[in-house]
Parts: sequence; C-alpha cells; structure tokens
Amino acid sequence: MQNLLSDLVVVDLTRALAGPHAAMMLGDLGARVIKVESPAGGDDSRGWGPPFVEGESTYFLSANRNKESVTADLKSSEGREFLTKLVGKADVLLENFRPGVLDRLGFSVERLHELNPGLVILSITGFGHDGPEGGRAGYDQIAQGEGGLMSITGAVEPTKTGVPIADLLAGMYGAYGVLAALHERSATGRGRVVRTSLLASVVGVHAFHGTKWTVAGELPERVGNHHAQIAPYGMYRTKDDIVQVAVGSEGQWRIFAPIVGLDAADERFATNALRVAHRDELTAAIEAAFSSEPADEWLRRLETAGIPSGKVRDFQQVYEWEQTRSQGLLIDVDHPTLGPIQLPGPPLRFDDHPYAGARETNLPPPRLGEHNEAVRAWLDE
Repeated sequence: MQNLLSDLVVVDLTRALAGPHAAMMLGDLGARVIKVESPAGGDDSRGWGPPFVEGESTYFLSANRNKESVTADLKSSEGREFLTKLVGKADVLLENFRPGVLDRLGFSVERLHELNPGLVILSITGFGHDGPEGGRAGYDQIAQGEGGLMSITGAVEPTKTGVPIADLLAGMYGAYGVLAALHERSATGRGRVVRTSLLASVVGVHAFHGTKWTVAGELPERVGNHHAQIAPYGMYRTKDDIVQVAVGSEGQWRIFAPIVGLDAADERFATNALRVAHRDELTAAIEAAFSSEPADEWLRRLETAGIPSGKVRDFQQVYEWEQTRSQGLLIDVDHPTLGPIQLPGPPLRFDDHPYAGARETNLPPPRLGEHNEAVRAWLDE
C-alpha cells in the first residue's frame, strides 16, 4: 500500500483550504508533499481560530496532515533559487495564487516546464484563470453565493453550507485532475496544467438542479430539509426528536404509507410527482403519525420494514459512533507540540487495508518550517 503514490514528490505552494486539501489528498495516498510557506507566519490558516490548542489552529490541522513544511520567501533571490531546485525534483506543483502572481515571481508555466518538462501543475483560482472576471479573489462563501449553491440551500433565506464546500470540492476536483495528468504523463513523459476554481467546483455539483434549469427552464427553489424532486424524503419530527426518511421508489412508498397510516393509492400521493406537489400535506400527515412514538421506535420500525432512515447526529455522536470508527475515519498521529492526537482521516480504503488512505503511518500536520533542514539537505544530495 505504501507504493500507490510514494514515488511522487508534490510541491504545495497553496494556503487556506482548497489547495491544501488537494495536496493532503495526494499525501494521504502516499505522495511526499512538501509545503512551502512564507517565513512570516506561514499558511493563513495557522492563524484561523479559535479554537487553538497549545497555539495550534485546529483549522490548519484539518487540511495539512501527511506533509512536510519548509519556509521560503519567494520574493527573494534565495527563495527563488530554493523553489527552482525543488521544481527540478518534483512531479506535481500546486498553487492557488491569483492569476499572474506566480508569473511575476518568475515562475510562469513556461518557465516551470523549462525547469521540469514532466511537471504537472495544478492551479486553483476563485473564478477561473480567464474570462471577464477571472482575476477576482475567491473565498468559499462568495463562491457559494455566486455559483448558485446558496440559492437552493436553506428554508427561508439563502444559506451557506456548514462546511466550506466550494474550497473542499475544488481541492477534490484538483486532485482528481492531477491524477489524470499523471496518468497521461506516464505515456508522454510531459506534464500539463490542470485548472479548476471555486466557481467551477460549485457549478460542477449542481447535479439535477442544473438540468432543471438548462433543460426544463425552471429555477430550482429552496425546500429546506426536504428533497426538491422526491417525496417523502427529508427530516420529520417525532414525539421526542427528529428523524430522516428517504422513500426513493414507488415500491418503498407502498411499504411506508401504511406504517404511518396512509393509503398508498390516495389520489394526492399515488405517484412521486403528486407527492412532491402535495409535499406540505404529506409532511403534516407523516408528522402527525410520528408524534405518537419516540424517534428510536420509529427508526426501529422503519429499519425492520427496509425503509432508509436515520438520526441527525452531532459531531460528538459521529466520532464516537462505532460505524465511523469501523471505517478507519479517525487516524492517530503524534504531533510534535500536541503529542498523540486523533484527526479525521482520509475517506478512501483499499481492499482489506485496515487504514483509510494508503499509508501505514500518517504524518501529523507540520509546525512552520519543521522540515527546513531535511528538505534542503535532500535538495543538495
């Protein structure tokens, strides 16, 4: 398992979240990721908090496992010389500067490929590297709004998601594109530029909401904690708590309806399209039935009947849940400042490998400049 990407060297020039997340995904698969940070404070996210634990930002910890940290001032001749050497030994370089910044530092795409023709370059921007607004600075919530995601999220007013989803998706798309470019390089010997943006990442997951507009000409609307095009599919109140139920087929509907005292052939609810049209009536009828028993009892009945259902867990409940732990989604690392800690782990497993990701040993998120000497010695070998 150590051999998945362990022959690759990744130079991570990114900061904040989208780029660091992409680099971390490659590190999780075994690549050697060298994070280059400014000596003046490093990655912006090192200062994002609270919470801080022993001076360490938990935000930074979330996006920088399985990396080494070196510091270099890329505006200085010494910093540029360092990066030149690093590029010569690298397979992948990730950057999320605004368009033109890397060129001004003396590392245009052309120059990078002069130094290393096989280099795969991932460039993540806010709104794209070109186009009428390609130079705009990009931040997650701005992209969620500009990309339409907030217009379909929430119950009353447009609402952002609870995690910086545009950043995370851009990182995921970026890592996906890098692997495709590396596959191509194995045949051609040449690297290429992979580009994505926060805007592209949001538009890229519009899914059925996108085709509702592009094909049907209908604007998607916010429906809160219910599915826009399937019913019943959402969150419902019981006697003591809330549950979630997903009735995704007519067969499931015929099983579910009598459980909550409804006639599956009721003319208001006989088809999914009718149930969507009468969602408010359907929700009221389901919650009237659910009000008679506590949530655990309804979840037991629904599971027995084969109806997909579940709880709404907080983070403590998620991380203490045996199912979460059984999937290798928590990893143990020994941090140089914090000591032994647990981190949310990578979401991939391979065959019967007991750990998530592809490493037998995961590296803790590094302290600023922790690997200065080791990386510079390696470059001089």
